[in-house]
Amino acid sequence: MPSNAKRFTRRFVFINDKEEYDDVFYRKDVTQISQYSTPNMTRITAAQRRNITEVSHVWKTGDRYYKLAYKHYGQSQYWWVIAWFNKKPTEQHVKLGDTIKVPLPLQSVLTSYGL
Repeated sequence: MPSNAKRFTRRFVFINDKEEYDDVFYRKDVTQISQYSTPNMTRITAAQRRNITEVSHVWKTGDRYYKLAYKHYGQSQYWWVIAWFNKKPTEQHVKLGDTIKVPLPLQSVLTSYGL
């Protein structure tokens, strides 16, 4: 199992066959889509946060979570860790000049929080 697959092991997979997605089904030539349920991720406590190294990054034009993940983790697929850690689920929640924290090391973050 790839290391990032662990975050999917405790999630329910459901079949989406709702009528409002008919245009998607038509384009994909399917009648339903299997989807993962939305994860229930706990927030980091102040005590847990003290055990993690944080690298600060001031958000500027052209920044993306996946670029920061690639720079600090060597893998862009872990962009969601930075988003989750900062409680900003999308880049639209980050304003120019905001300071984003990148938690390190990645493996410790994933292990410590059961991700």
